Amino acid sequence: MASEEQLALSGLIKSVHRQLRDSAKDSDPDQAWRNHLQNQQLLSQYADAMHKLATNYWDKTMEVSAKKDNSRIEWVVMKAIDDQFSYEHKPYIIEKVKLLDVGSCYNPFSVFEDFDVTAVDIAPAQESVRYCDFLEVPLNYTSSTISSDSIESLPKSFFDAVVFSLLLEYLPSSDQRLKCCKKAYDVLKPEGILLIITPDSRHQGANAKLMKNWRYTLGLMGFSRIKIEKLEHVTCMVFRKSLFPEVSERWCKIHKEGYMEPVLSIPQDSNNPGMEVDGGNSGTLREKRTEQDMSEIKQMFDGLPLGDDDMDE
Repeated sequence: MASEEQLALSGLIKSVHRQLRDSAKDSDPDQAWRNHLQNQQLLSQYADAMHKLATNYWDKTMEVSAKKDNSRIEWVVMKAIDDQFSYEHKPYIIEKVKLLDVGSCYNPFSVFEDFDVTAVDIAPAQESVRYCDFLEVPLNYTSSTISSDSIESLPKSFFDAVVFSLLLEYLPSSDQRLKCCKKAYDVLKPEGILLIITPDSRHQGANAKLMKNWRYTLGLMGFSRIKIEKLEHVTCMVFRKSLFPEVSERWCKIHKEGYMEPVLSIPQDSNNPGMEVDGGNSGTLREKRTEQDMSEIKQMFDGLPLGDDDMDE
């Protein structure tokens, strides 16, 4: 069961996201984001809550075993290492993976010696994380411009991997999410990877259309999805920056379905079904089941040989 502290921390995170989305609907999303960045007290509270949730409840262990099925940190570590040190994709020696962790909070990847981490956030929870609004930070062709505690520019075609862990849902509009992914494309080396982790506590396949649309949308940018995996409370994806964007664009043309549009939507954009805390040991924040979920569950149970007639026999 979730503790009182975890419930309170999760509630704060949930309310910040909801308020930001509501503000973006009532006004210009970019202005809503700028206003949000000015609220230093709220940002500090948010950073503290995320840090405590992650270190006390979500990411208790940093051991890489490839067997812990629900660790978002381990998943990123294993996929990034497997990809970057694979001879198939990197037929040359690479000393460390240059990793950009956007929305890092507390720089969890810094403990892994295979990574050279640049950790950024709009509300850093630790000194090793630099302040940076990734949506607006300028890009250049040289190197990162770093002041005492912030990053004022980032280099193009520099990083081997970019991580968006629970980041895109923070941004209140599809256009901002698209801009964020396009910037990730620009800072990645050719064949670099973008690792996206998005919250998803629904049953496997429930958000299949949404994830297919993400694949289509990022394909138009020049990304090819090479991995998708559903963990207990998140969906994890790996996208590779194509050497030739025409390849991924052609895939999009061939596989486009009628519902697909070049947007990055999340379930909360169209509705807000509310959140609940998992009653199990994890105490993880998750979406309440919708009427569609309940209908699908009913259909699954209707197919089982456990009807009233069977029980009477």
